[in-house]
Amino acid sequence: MIETRQNLEALRDAMRRVNVDAVIVPGTDPHQSEYVSDHWKFRDWLTGFTGSNGTAVVTLDQAGLWTDSRYFLQAGQQLEDSGFELVREGIPGEPSIEEWLLQNLEDEAVIAVDGRLFSCMEANRLERFCGENGFMFATEFFPADKIWTNRPARPAAPAFVHDEELAGETVDSKLERVLEAVEANGADAMFIASLDEIAWLFNLRGDDVEFTPVAIAFAFVKENDCSIFIDKGKVTDEVEKHLKKYGVRVREYDDVIHYLERRSEHETVMLDPSRVSDTLANSLPCMKLYTSSPIVALKGIKNEVQIEGTRRAMERDGVALVRMFKWIEENVAGGNINEVDVWERGKQERARGENYRGDSFAMICGYREHGAIVHYQADDESASTLHPEGILLVDSGGQYLDGTTDITRTITLGNPTEQEKHDFTLVLKGHLALSRAKFPAGICGVNLDLLARQPLWNEGMNFLHGTGHGVGHFLSCHEGPHSIRMQQNPTPLEPGMIVSNEPGLYKAGEYGIRTENLLLVVEDKKTEEFGEFYKFETLTLYPYDLELIDRSMLSKEDVEQINDYHREVRERLTPFLTAEEAEWLAQKTKEI
Repeated sequence: MIETRQNLEALRDAMRRVNVDAVIVPGTDPHQSEYVSDHWKFRDWLTGFTGSNGTAVVTLDQAGLWTDSRYFLQAGQQLEDSGFELVREGIPGEPSIEEWLLQNLEDEAVIAVDGRLFSCMEANRLERFCGENGFMFATEFFPADKIWTNRPARPAAPAFVHDEELAGETVDSKLERVLEAVEANGADAMFIASLDEIAWLFNLRGDDVEFTPVAIAFAFVKENDCSIFIDKGKVTDEVEKHLKKYGVRVREYDDVIHYLERRSEHETVMLDPSRVSDTLANSLPCMKLYTSSPIVALKGIKNEVQIEGTRRAMERDGVALVRMFKWIEENVAGGNINEVDVWERGKQERARGENYRGDSFAMICGYREHGAIVHYQADDESASTLHPEGILLVDSGGQYLDGTTDITRTITLGNPTEQEKHDFTLVLKGHLALSRAKFPAGICGVNLDLLARQPLWNEGMNFLHGTGHGVGHFLSCHEGPHSIRMQQNPTPLEPGMIVSNEPGLYKAGEYGIRTENLLLVVEDKKTEEFGEFYKFETLTLYPYDLELIDRSMLSKEDVEQINDYHREVRERLTPFLTAEEAEWLAQKTKEI
């Protein structure tokens, strides 16, 4: 915390030198990424907070950190004595960033940002706010470049080709579909900054961002003129040959602004205002068409090759989970394993499977009260030792060449209380109700969210995070355009979309409960009178903890659903297990 306070004062010194009164520091990078490489973790360096979502605001005498409900407990701990006040987003009575700035700044104050880190949509919103309230707005304040000592270098790992046999579509096919969308929007070209979009479009992957297999790059796409901007040291012979095959020119990463500045003023370039930075957008001298990226929708619907690959990845993932949870059960009594050990064991077991390329996010392994911290991440200092009692929540996932996984299971380590069983079963009932939903074409996630929450709402309880997020194919664990949550998202659920189903319940200081599977939207039936209907196929393969289920709370439909699911888990995983492992799984999936 002493170091964090020193960093804060270094920023304030930089602000005084150029007469800046307030600085807004996001936790993102020039590509608007959710997870960023160490090179761009300036907010982390400044505040000590390491969550994936959070924005710091600093004036010459005040400092705050805004984050959502997933990180309230984590941020409260990490910000202690840091000089930063935690502001809880979405909580009545807590000020927004704009309200806080109005409270703490005088007229004509200068509010500055690094425009490379703010989307043009967000920068425009802030500029309007400043103009309406008598503030001045600056987008060329780059303090990290000067005060961040020992800043990590930009990632230098080589990019690699994602085989078309695994991707299920060639680069030229994808380029054709994207350019059709560009033309349909009345544009001549498209500029792309999002790393996952570039990875999908060019069938490229990389190791530049932890947990997400992407390479740091930009792209410009036009008929007969496609370029990728990437450090050339990252371009292997294989990658160069692959890109040349499809007519994609390789340019240096740092040349992107110079390239954009030289575009013809008669050209119309399409870009996503939520995914391209203000600095890059403003460097274009031509007509700009701001619209949602068509790539988000295209990659959100998986093809048959990707779907089948994900099914196979789920089998390998399920086998790894059987071995990990069996190991926990067999070793917990000795008091020799902790939350960090579980993560290490999970990585070891997943690594035994074919096509494994790492975790899809940092495992959330929360024992007892740590489980109530929605995005808790154990380290050597905070890790709790496991004992044969209490609840353990494990949220983990793997990146495989043929699919991305994400699963949460909550288990008892012994002697579950009636309240623990009651709460677990409430969450499970919502999870089951959502997974068996059938719905007409055109339905959005917000229309189904109630199914997962109703059992909790009936007893005056709730969870504040979303119920479901999209999942990529050997790409981002969290992707759009679809979701299932209380907030409105106008994207309808369509066949080929993968979405998580993860209701939860968190009691601070006691325990957390979450149950998560990944679901695939598939066709159900079609009639002349009522049109098409869809349903979900459950992709994840691992049993629910039978010891935590209160059988008296389940309907007949719930029981049949659990038994059917457990039967499928047993049948699909058993061929890959030893006799001892198969017997263990048989006990975990016995009928209720």
